[in-house]
Amino acid sequence: MKMRILFIFCGLFPFISCVNHSMDSIDFLIGTWQIESRDQYETWAKDRNNALIGYSYEVRENQEIILETLAIKMIDNQMVYEATVPDQNEGQSIHFTLNPDLGSCFSFENIHHDFPKKIQYHKLSDNEIKIIVLGEEGKGFSYKLIRQVKE
Repeated sequence: MKMRILFIFCGLFPFISCVNHSMDSIDFLIGTWQIESRDQYETWAKDRNNALIGYSYEVRENQEIILETLAIKMIDNQMVYEATVPDQNEGQSIHFTLNPDLGSCFSFENIHHDFPKKIQYHKLSDNEIKIIVLGEEGKGFSYKLIRQVKE
């Protein structure tokens, strides 16, 4: 009996672990989000390759000023967050890999990057997300995103 349970568990384990971190599990980001109490936004859409493509921007004099371009996609069976900031890192994207051990949030990590080392997305509700940006020794900052509804 124990062998049978072990066999069933081992047979299902790969499917269980993949379900929690599939690209569909991060679809809650799709849409436009505003940083609470600021004219700064983050917007996400899904492309035809099932990746999320986005950018952050601020509004100045009714113009969108892009602060960074973003992507979340699968690379070698790992979910990867890519951030490209104009005039930084010689225009190269910085990759952060999902830490699958944290079930409470999506924690994208790159311990070799100077700052940030971790970018965490905590879904608070369908309309609120908390972002935590961390560097050395867990120091950093956080902010809340509020979903924007198109009129």
